[in-house]
Amino acid sequence: MALKLDSKIVNYSVVKPADETPSAALEATAATQEQHLSETTERPEMLLGSTYKIKTPLSEHALYVTINDIVLNPGTEHELRRPFEIFINSKSMDHFQWIVALTRIISAVFRKGGDATFLVEEMRSVFDPKGGYFKKGGKYMPSLVAEIGDALDTHMRMIGLLGDDDLDEHQKKLIKEKREQYDATLKDAEEKDPGDFPDGAQLCKKCHTKAVITMDGCLTCLNCGDSKCG
Repeated sequence: MALKLDSKIVNYSVVKPADETPSAALEATAATQEQHLSETTERPEMLLGSTYKIKTPLSEHALYVTINDIVLNPGTEHELRRPFEIFINSKSMDHFQWIVALTRIISAVFRKGGDATFLVEEMRSVFDPKGGYFKKGGKYMPSLVAEIGDALDTHMRMIGLLGDDDLDEHQKKLIKEKREQYDATLKDAEEKDPGDFPDGAQLCKKCHTKAVITMDGCLTCLNCGDSKCG
């Protein structure tokens, strides 16, 4: 049935179902709203954290890198763990000033929200003018800052912020075959750590690990599978 309006509309309201009050609607919206990390996010009383030890030939004392994470949307399907702050401690005071500055800047980037994974590559690309060094396992580190970035990369992969660079089945099979061939010809294999690479191995340009050996006349990396023969 059509109604004819002879006067202007001066007021109106939206009719809602009886079981849905304004307060109930607001509660439902809040329950489904995801929490995102931003500058306005307040620091909780307790944060989850992990500490990584860095021992370099550049200093007599080790560095301890602690990264604390905040848990967003806890107990829901949207639960996320994101870096919130970083601290670096050491008995050595040689690098105190720039380490304090670095931790404050990184923490500020974490708290700002958004994608912070770019920090890993930025830190890894810092080179020491005095030269880098090889860490345990044969991986080359161009500087102390780069190794701090490596620790950050490890942490981000642990909490799921970065994905694992898994090798495909062909590469895994190739590495396994080459490793078995090398171990078969190594006389002092029982005296070496299973995780160590050959003493005469060269530096891999792809993964920066001293794990490239010559097998069947071809340079092959025992760490990432990179081969000059494809």
